[in-house]
Amino acid sequence: MKRILKFIVACSITALAITTPYVSAQSTAIGPTKVLYHIDDAQEQGLKGLRNIRNHLDVAPNTVIILVAHGDGVDLLMEGAKDKKNNVEYAPLISALKSSGVRFEVCEITMKRRGLKKNQFVLDADFTPSGVVRIADLQYKDHYAYIKP
Repeated sequence: MKRILKFIVACSITALAITTPYVSAQSTAIGPTKVLYHIDDAQEQGLKGLRNIRNHLDVAPNTVIILVAHGDGVDLLMEGAKDKKNNVEYAPLISALKSSGVRFEVCEITMKRRGLKKNQFVLDADFTPSGVVRIADLQYKDHYAYIKP
């Protein structure tokens, strides 16, 4: 009987030790939700992504959102860019979201590869040395949730 009791106690302690870090991490989340939107194809993801962000903020207005664009996704943030299927200009949508606190970041590696200059982008665009590194850092170091529309 003592052996069974010792076994039950040992299992209980082990279970507690395993679950405590998970519970503690969950219960110590302080502050607003932080979300990264990843855009690498403006025509496929642009309008959908901007609408997702608008809907996100409509339901959870305190969310911190950063959109990172690289590859063909940087086209979303170029001056005069529009969704070709729906003939919708991106700039007014981006401006409205920027006024709600959304950050829009363009990959400088993509810019260099494509021969693009900063003055070709909307004024609401910020720049990051590497889109892929920025995405990884936001997820791993800064604990941002990841969404790719």
